[in-house]
Amino acid sequence: MRIIGITGGIAMGKTTVSNYLATAHHLPVLDADLIAREAVEPGSPILSRIIDRYGSALLRLDGSLDRAKLGSIIFSDPTERTWLEQQIHPFVRTVLQTECDRLSQTDSTIVLVIPLLFEANMTDLVTEIWVISCPETQQIQRLMQREKLTLEQAQARIRSQMSIEEKRDRANIVLDNSTTPESLIQQVDRALNLSG
Repeated sequence: MRIIGITGGIAMGKTTVSNYLATAHHLPVLDADLIAREAVEPGSPILSRIIDRYGSALLRLDGSLDRAKLGSIIFSDPTERTWLEQQIHPFVRTVLQTECDRLSQTDSTIVLVIPLLFEANMTDLVTEIWVISCPETQQIQRLMQREKLTLEQAQARIRSQMSIEEKRDRANIVLDNSTTPESLIQQVDRALNLSG
């Protein structure tokens, strides 16, 4: 059983790589971010705990979580970020484990996209770790563009994660996403074939 854990800094290309593995190589992909969104759906116990802690101002009119407002709290206060992660990470881990068990009946390779793979201590869920990397200047530019953030907001989000240097040191494979999409895809194909 091959379980590839994809991680890297925010806005470094994890989605690009996982989408390619899903579409070109037809691999099942489990995305921790999507599972984390499920964890806070209206009516969920985790959303209730969040509202108990921060108040109903964090709810949109439709009852869903205002992620931007929550982000402004947790990315400026490490204590609050830790509290939130303690609510969400166990849920994410359980879903990933359950889905891996189910998929392992039919698939020999599974891809887990876990942005906080190291920070959330989920490395035991995977058999190999791919870290996607690019220079911080590129990362900041992509993040500001994608999320419509100020420079300060982008830097706060980057600082909230383990440094990319540390992630690279702990990777089995480092994918460099500083040049072209074609170059990145070639690296993905090579990495997949290493033991495929």
